[in-house]
Amino acid sequence: MNSVGEACTELKREYDQCFNRWFAEKFLKGESAGDPCGQLFKRYQICVQKAIKEKDIPIEGLEFMGPSKGKTENSS
Repeated sequence: MNSVGEACTELKREYDQCFNRWFAEKFLKGESAGDPCGQLFKRYQICVQKAIKEKDIPIEGLEFMGPSKGKTENSS
């Protein structure tokens, strides 16, 4: 599946390959320490956020790619 932004598709593939390799070769064998794909994910996340803004895709009210900003610990 391609990414929301055409320029992000290759980053998505790289991240997917890294994650799938880590999941199969490490996580499923009990080695869950570390985050070998974190930098790839951050680059992909930035690309997707840029594509969403460029395409003017409305995302108000959605929580994705991390916790909402502005929420306090006591809010429900």
